[in-house]
Amino acid sequence: MIEIFIKCFIFIMNTIYAFLKFLPTQNKIVMISRQSNKINLDFKLLGEELSKKYKVVYLCKTLEGGVKSKISTKIKYGLHMFRQMYHLATSKVCILDSFCPAVSILKHKKKLTIIQMWHSIGTMKKFGYSILTKDEGSNYKIAKAMKMHKNYDVVYASSKEYRENLASGFGISEKKIKIYTLPRVDLLKNKIYESEIKNKIYTKYPQLKEKENILYAPTFRKNEKDLKKYIDDLIKTFNFEKYNLIIKMHPLSKLKIISNKAIIDKDFNTFDMLFIADKLISDYSCIIYEAGIRKIPLYFYLFDKNNYDVVRGIELDYNNLPGYSETNAKDLCLDLEKKYNMKNLEKFIKKYVTNTKNCTIKIVKNIDEYMK
Repeated sequence: MIEIFIKCFIFIMNTIYAFLKFLPTQNKIVMISRQSNKINLDFKLLGEELSKKYKVVYLCKTLEGGVKSKISTKIKYGLHMFRQMYHLATSKVCILDSFCPAVSILKHKKKLTIIQMWHSIGTMKKFGYSILTKDEGSNYKIAKAMKMHKNYDVVYASSKEYRENLASGFGISEKKIKIYTLPRVDLLKNKIYESEIKNKIYTKYPQLKEKENILYAPTFRKNEKDLKKYIDDLIKTFNFEKYNLIIKMHPLSKLKIISNKAIIDKDFNTFDMLFIADKLISDYSCIIYEAGIRKIPLYFYLFDKNNYDVVRGIELDYNNLPGYSETNAKDLCLDLEKKYNMKNLEKFIKKYVTNTKNCTIKIVKNIDEYMK
């Protein structure tokens, strides 16, 4: 029944879109995101450069709950899709950082180039078509009916090592993938940005100046029932006399972590917290690539590795990652005291992030080609 409804919906949207395509194409770029209701860092950096030459429109709106969202939420997002349709019909280039239904289900003008600038820098966990049969994947029938990840002309990847995983996740040919690193990488070595962020964080948390800072950033899990227990274990075992522990939950996480020792931050994003972090604890999050570029030692808290590989799927071989991996908090905390091999980290980053300089300008030059 749901598939019939989707087919009818797509037919209606394409009928309306057919009339919108009669509108003249402008010297315009539309950036669409379902990751956040705010303009993300990559869009902001890219837009600042592109707006010097072209008109740039940002359309950033989440569909909280996805296919399981409330009817009212779906209606609001449906109305937002009409804005997307107008700008898709009148732009030369569309840039995405996530799946956008309007991009995938509509038949676009040949003049429109669609670029998928996926929001993660490197490969880590499976996504998209790679996990349709897994618990954390989308519903197979709905994904097919909604033509998930269709109509992309170009997909950006940080390295050729990432190409195969992206092609599998998007269900596209590797020929469509071009090697460009995300704009936000430019800021990781920007001393002015670093100074500004550090001042803001230290103003909020002056105690972070006193000890080494350990940042814990777990990835999002649809099922979080065990996550709290293991976070509590980490807090109980952690050496607060020597280190500060900063916990940054994923923006989609519903967990409420309470501690009078650890800092449970909600004011800064994980990216910005890297500028005051001395070490990073994570699991299956691509934040490890940003940390690696800043030469922050990596530690992996893999209490649910076997189960996560079943429900989601992991692309990397964790036996060859640069850093210490543990399944329990006690051993992980002991690892923080051990000597770290920075050469392995540098080798890993060079493999998965080909370029770390002038990333924004290089993407702009590529987009210039499509705008011509």
